[in-house]
Amino acid sequence: MTKTMKMTMTAMLIAVGTLTSHLFFIPLGFAKVFPMQHFINVLSAVLLGPGYAVMQAFSVSLIRNMMGTGSLFAFPGSMIGAFLAAYLYQKSKKLMFAFMGEIVGTGILGAIVCYPIATLVLGKEVALFGFIPAFLASSIAGGILGLIILSIVLKNSAFKTFQQNNYFQK
Repeated sequence: MTKTMKMTMTAMLIAVGTLTSHLFFIPLGFAKVFPMQHFINVLSAVLLGPGYAVMQAFSVSLIRNMMGTGSLFAFPGSMIGAFLAAYLYQKSKKLMFAFMGEIVGTGILGAIVCYPIATLVLGKEVALFGFIPAFLASSIAGGILGLIILSIVLKNSAFKTFQQNNYFQK
């Protein structure tokens, strides 16, 4: 896949992440617990690699914060998750490792990195019993969604033809 194609796909994933936030998750009351972002992290990690996955995670976090629907904590947490998912997938070529990378990166490492700031902004009890479980639940839900959808897509014969034509090669 050329750099132009990767940038185009990254832009499309950024658009999906921000549009689903406004049109679907926020009206349903999920402004802060946002599994779609974690799904997109896994998708970009598997299809595009670490650099593009981190750029996508940063861009969606930035746009959502500018729209007033994001969270300050999404920046480091989501970028760590996207990077770890992409790195582990590149090393193993197994979807399970991308899924686990997103959960460990965002749900655990991201929550730990953001915890001191969350304590200052939200208070100790809210950070411990609200923020950390929300980060973990959101990354698990999005990671599972990514694992299921990607396993279907990657087994699809049309996608295999797309891959054989070297669209997803470096």
